[in-house]
Amino acid sequence: MRRAGRRVAIGLLAAVIGLAEVAAGSTAAPATGEYSLRAAVHVHSTMSTGSLSLESLARRAEDQQLDVLILSENFTLRYDYGLRPLEGFLKYHVAFPSVMEYGVERFLDEVRAVRHRHPNLIIIPGVEVAPHYHWTGSLLRGDLTMHNAQRNLLVIGLETPEDYEQLPALGNSCSFVWGRQSVVNGLPLLLLVPAVWLWKPHGSRGPDWRECPSRLRPVLAVVLVITCVILMASAWPMKTPVYGSHDGMVGYRPYQALIDRAVERGALVFWSMPEARDFSRHSFGLLGTVTIKTEPHPEALILTRGYTGFGGLYQDARRVIAPGGVWDQLLRSRSVDDQDRFPTLIGEVAFHGTTDAGKDLDRVYTVIQTSERTVAGILAALKSGRTYAVARGDQNILLRLDEFRLLNNGQSAGIGETLRGSGNGDIIVRVGVSAIDGKQYAVKLRVIRSGHVIRQIEGKTPLWIELADPVAQREAWMNYRVEVVGKGGELLTNPIYASPTGGSNTNVPRRMALHPGPMVQGRTATS
Repeated sequence: MRRAGRRVAIGLLAAVIGLAEVAAGSTAAPATGEYSLRAAVHVHSTMSTGSLSLESLARRAEDQQLDVLILSENFTLRYDYGLRPLEGFLKYHVAFPSVMEYGVERFLDEVRAVRHRHPNLIIIPGVEVAPHYHWTGSLLRGDLTMHNAQRNLLVIGLETPEDYEQLPALGNSCSFVWGRQSVVNGLPLLLLVPAVWLWKPHGSRGPDWRECPSRLRPVLAVVLVITCVILMASAWPMKTPVYGSHDGMVGYRPYQALIDRAVERGALVFWSMPEARDFSRHSFGLLGTVTIKTEPHPEALILTRGYTGFGGLYQDARRVIAPGGVWDQLLRSRSVDDQDRFPTLIGEVAFHGTTDAGKDLDRVYTVIQTSERTVAGILAALKSGRTYAVARGDQNILLRLDEFRLLNNGQSAGIGETLRGSGNGDIIVRVGVSAIDGKQYAVKLRVIRSGHVIRQIEGKTPLWIELADPVAQREAWMNYRVEVVGKGGELLTNPIYASPTGGSNTNVPRRMALHPGPMVQGRTATS
């Protein structure tokens, strides 16, 4: 009872402080981390493969009290199978709704229009890009397989048509280049030579066409010209992709090229659901039954560079985020001075419509901690890792991170920040987790330091823990992150970094959450 009363008193105090901050908001500069914005990341509308218009999505997002809608419309879904070496013009073509089909300028105009009608919802344009796919198998044997059509990257934040048109990807002819294949693509132009010969008067020099009746020559000439036009239209724009669709040995070069170009244009780039598997078979007319196959590709996080982050929380099995897994290996491989190169974890909802079982905009979302409620502030927070991801569990419950901070010698740091000068004294880790509805749900909380679980407790929300970490190697920098799982949902944070070197923290410390003092509630399972 005494503890409950203390919580009520502190809650009232927090409310009073909050009202005072709102009242002073017009004159005082916003504090770092003032906003914790709920963002639905990876959302499709009818502008690509979604079933809801952007207007309907905006209304649904507002109804679910989301603050940010980050679109990931399919950039291009144009697929070609060509007969080598004449694949430039002897090919079968199929296309599905995408931004390139819809029109990039029209897409951006629609985003601006819906933004204007929903000023309280921040809508950020973005596209889902599969830079490369390749074919194996034989058309004659009937075992054609298209690989990596779902090996996707999310490109977020580009605002001009020129930025999108220059993204290198199969299906985007704007990004094609001149090459040797361009010469092959121009071979149909040779049909104009016999067409001219046939069209010329009977006495013209050249091959002996006199055996052909004079009344058929113009007809044959027209047929050749029409054939030339059809083949050239199929091969247009004559340019070719740098990495062809029959080349399965290019590795991650097409993906690195996309990352480099998108980042150069000012975008954020995230690997999308790197461990999701895709396997299906479809009938495509003359091609017969085609197998579409994309294997999990967690190695992409290691074999590419310069990207902003990756989808680490989504509705599928994931090993990348396991303690000591690929993510922790990447974090350990870089120094704290390379903090802008640490991959940010986000939650991906991959929303296409309400007909998908168990899917809704707020099924999985990313909480973004920012000092500015603007597009620029959100993109900056995503880039620096000031985020955590939340997913609903079997009980349809959403968890909330009430506090996660490191403290040492009067210094403090939150998610995405660096605690500097941590070489003396214990590092204090404070974590608080609750359910949004305020009820009690069984969860398991783990504190992970540089890939190692240093504390695991089981208890019911609200769950608070404060621990001193005296065993850290103080001559090296470290990172701390939190993982919470249970039937009530799942929550994953980005790291807080600790560096033994002195100096001020990377970011201004955010004000600390109020809670009933340092304590551990729950049962310790592993230390």
